[in-house]
Amino acid sequence: MRESIREYCSLGIVHSMAFPDSQKSADAYLSTLKELLKDDYFEVIEIGALPFAQLNTVVPPLIRSAHADLTYSGHSRLFSQKLNINSLDEIERERAVETLKEGIDEAYSWGALNFQFLSREFEEQTKEKSLDALVRSTLELCEYAKKKGEMKICLEIFDYDIDKRSLIGPAFLAAEYAARVTARYDNFGLMVDCSHIPMIHETIDEAIDPVKEFIVHAHMGNTLISDPSDPSYGDNHPPFGYPESENDTAYLAQYLKKMLSVGYLDKEKRPVLSFEVKPQHNQDPHIVIANAKRTLRDAWRMV
Repeated sequence: MRESIREYCSLGIVHSMAFPDSQKSADAYLSTLKELLKDDYFEVIEIGALPFAQLNTVVPPLIRSAHADLTYSGHSRLFSQKLNINSLDEIERERAVETLKEGIDEAYSWGALNFQFLSREFEEQTKEKSLDALVRSTLELCEYAKKKGEMKICLEIFDYDIDKRSLIGPAFLAAEYAARVTARYDNFGLMVDCSHIPMIHETIDEAIDPVKEFIVHAHMGNTLISDPSDPSYGDNHPPFGYPESENDTAYLAQYLKKMLSVGYLDKEKRPVLSFEVKPQHNQDPHIVIANAKRTLRDAWRMV
């Protein structure tokens, strides 16, 4: 493709993945965030609940001052409290919904573009009941968010049997779930991530085609699933081309072609397309970020 990819999307990056050490102190968080904000390559910074209270009044205005946008990931709210949004235990499910509502409040106060969450573990024999619970939770979140404004609520599709072991999950189930929610609310959609597609044991076509009408957010990344004994195994987002990993330039090019063909990459809407990449085994985060930029540049040439 000769035109810049920026004509078709706003490029973003997940801050906590790119700089894992940012979670160690408020100073580390701010210094690494500022590094990303100084780099005008990135128009969107993806963050979640802030790890230190003193950052709450500093981070959102800092991002705005750089003329960048932000998205809000509610994943850590569920992980930190070990809560399951699709739990068959009604008390746990309600607790999960409540903490995500608190995240929605925070996301609105920060001016986030969207609020993201994920489904959690399930048992195969009660999968349909878990899906019903997830739909019920999602409808509650959409209703809550709708009363406050037009911010999108977005579920990220994860693996179902390797790492996160999330209910959503395979594309056919993601499509059924999204159809049930969007029949009631127009402020909901799905997030796809090319690092998760190999983990779901699907091709790019198999992963994207069933859910194409529901996609409102997209990530780019890599995964290693060839060796369970490897420390990078699973949902660890190694750099593109990492030894024994799944995704490199040609794979990313195929993903971009698909996202273009289904209408996600679009000159009018310019939706978010973010890197989710993480240094492995003491790698330099700046080298990992440079790897991602070069890989995207070369992949876009192949589109």
